Order: sequence, then C-alpha cells, then structure tokens
Amino acid sequence: MKTIPVRHITSAQREQSNAGRFSIRDVQQVLIGKDLVHDLHKHDFFFVLALHKGTGIHEIDFMQYEVHNNSIFILRPGQVHRLELMADSTGFLMEFDLSFYQPKNTITDQRWKKASSKNYCEVEASRFMKLHAILTSVFNEFTTKQEGYVEAIKANLDLFFIEYIRQSRNPKSIAKTESGYTQERFEELIRLLEVNIGSMKNVSQYADLLSLSSYQLNAITKASVGKTVSDLINEQIILEAKRYLLATSNQVKDVADHLGYEDVSYFIRFFKKHTGHSPDAFRKQYN
Repeated sequence: MKTIPVRHITSAQREQSNAGRFSIRDVQQVLIGKDLVHDLHKHDFFFVLALHKGTGIHEIDFMQYEVHNNSIFILRPGQVHRLELMADSTGFLMEFDLSFYQPKNTITDQRWKKASSKNYCEVEASRFMKLHAILTSVFNEFTTKQEGYVEAIKANLDLFFIEYIRQSRNPKSIAKTESGYTQERFEELIRLLEVNIGSMKNVSQYADLLSLSSYQLNAITKASVGKTVSDLINEQIILEAKRYLLATSNQVKDVADHLGYEDVSYFIRFFKKHTGHSPDAFRKQYN
C-alpha cells in the first residue's frame, strides 16, 4: 500500500527548539525566478500561503481555486493539495506545527480553529496590507532572532488570525454554530473523523468518543452545517478515497482496505453512489 507523499518542514527551514517547528519564507525566495509546480501531496504541518501578488491554480482536497492577488490559503495537516504558482508571485509562505502554535486561551483557540477550517480567503487590497504587515513582522522576528522572538511570533500569529477571520468575504464557509460549546464539539468531531475514518464509521462510536448521545451529536452537526453525522462520515470516507485514488497508484482494492472495507465490491458501490463514478472511472476522469 503506497502512501500519499508527505512533505515535512526540513531542518534547513525550521526553527529547531523545544518550541516546535516553524518556518516563514519570502515567496520570491521560494520561486527563485521560476514557476512552481507541486503535484498532489500533503503536509504534517499547517501551511499558510499569503500572496500579495499571485497567479496560478491551487487545488485543496479537490476544490480548485484560481490564485489571485491579495489571497490567503490555509491548509491543515493531512489535507491533499496541488499548487501551480507563477514566477512573479510575491508574498509569504509560513509553516508550523501544533507544538509551536496552539493557543491556550479558549477564545483565541476557537478563533484559530475557525481560521484553520477555512482554506481560502481573498480580501480587499487595502485590508490585505494589514495582514501583510503582520507577516512582515513575523518574518523579521524569525530572521533576526532577537530576545523573545518566539513569543513575538506567536503574538503576531494571534493578530494575523483575528484579521483573517474579520476580513473573510465568504463567512458561510466557516461553520456557523449556535454557541461556543456547539462549535467546539463540532470541531472535535471533524478532527476525530480525519483521524479515525479508516476504522470507525458508526455514529455511536463518535458520540461515545465525545461523551454524547447520537441524538445530541446529530443536533450539533445539524445546527453547525445542516447535515447529519452520517452525512459527514460518508463525506470523509469519499474524501479519503479520492485522496488515495489520485495521489497514489494504489489499486482500488488497496484503497478499500485502507478505508476498512474487506468487500471491495461494496466499497465500489458506495463510492459510485456518492460520486456518480466508479473509483477507476473517477481516477481516469481526473487524470
């Protein structure tokens, strides 16, 4: 069973300390005057691409975005993406893990989770410059490494994600919830689905992990995104299947096995029911 290519923050890029992994680079230094083309892969860290000037295509979990000026992309660990970026693009590329940045304050943590659940945001040019100024400060702190620079970077990240949420042109893409508790429970469910979908497919299993009844958990997902827990489980299965079908050369039976299906024919029927295509047809159509 081949795995999806995973990229890491290399030792040459990361801040090596007990504070976790962190890197920020000027996009022009990444491109070095050439177009960038990255095939489907995933990361084991958070990836923030903030483009003051940009042209290209960015595909995140099979949702394709046209790259524009003043656009920001945030990817969570495990998400699959493909990026084409033209040589004249400018901005910052920032990478970090949860050991480096995971807010302890409840309100700040909820804001960060909202931001990281939104993969794409395009803002007005005048407002983008405020975000750009924050990243410039982060870049300078990381480059000069003066006393307290790690704390300064984290403080600037708090400000960055406040602005990112404020300036979203499409707030509907961030789950709307009736309360902080509902939002927190919903986000915990999403994280559990991402980690356990290969071995857990029953609503009751996730409800037990969250110390809720199936009825309570369904009420939370319906209030958050208008879907049942079963809907979200099915969507996660299909997403994971697509990731492996398109980012690896694994046979369909191997993908089925990875997702916990002993009966490959059942998996094929399930996939076709939810996508309109068999796994092989989907792979051929996409490629």
